[in-house]
Amino acid sequence: MKCAILCGGMGARLGELGEYLPKPLMRIGDKAVLEHIMDHYAKHGITDFVLCLGHLGDKIVRYFSNKGTNYKIEFVDTGEKSTKIDRLLKVKEILGDTFLVSYGDDLCNINIQKLIKFHNKEGRMSTLTVVRLPSSYGVLTLHDFEPHLVSEFKEKPLIHEWINGGYFVFDKRIFDYIKEGEELEDHVLVRLAKEKQLAAFRHDGFWKSMNTLKDSVELNEMFDRGELKDLFGGVNGLAD
Repeated sequence: MKCAILCGGMGARLGELGEYLPKPLMRIGDKAVLEHIMDHYAKHGITDFVLCLGHLGDKIVRYFSNKGTNYKIEFVDTGEKSTKIDRLLKVKEILGDTFLVSYGDDLCNINIQKLIKFHNKEGRMSTLTVVRLPSSYGVLTLHDFEPHLVSEFKEKPLIHEWINGGYFVFDKRIFDYIKEGEELEDHVLVRLAKEKQLAAFRHDGFWKSMNTLKDSVELNEMFDRGELKDLFGGVNGLAD
């Protein structure tokens, strides 16, 4: 099974850094976040990747060319300002009947084989991994009968709602339901949900996106403390 990784975003939230460094090449320890993502897939038997390139895509090609890898990688220039759907449409002929899709900046210790088995069992056209994030703030509960008193305080608990954590499984028939120029999240996932063709795989483990410089600092601090080794349990570069 092939995994298409969306690597073409502009990295606007990185500020000036995003002008010369593609977000998937942001480092965690001694490797780019993109390589850590691929290492995790490889741990679960997925080593065939299609990298959907765009902004500064040549630097991603150069990164792997200089480093060398045992993975099968197809580099496809899918356009500087293409939508995620446009990028998938441009590689659909090289994807199989069922394929995986990931963002190039989300790090997660999801069990990929369990995700695939869940998708096959549900029999829907698509499966989306959903995660819960910790609140940015501590929350408190007030006494029912003495509302001027705090009864409980929790430091940054998980929010109740689930969010899109990426890590998709799609059947190729999805291409009959999408159009050029559409957005994955705003159009396609909404349509699939309405048609009951979007299954949700709940992941209660670690998930974090490399969206901002703050995220980069936090992930590297976790790496330096050895926390990612415990979370990923032996995922190549994250654990060695």
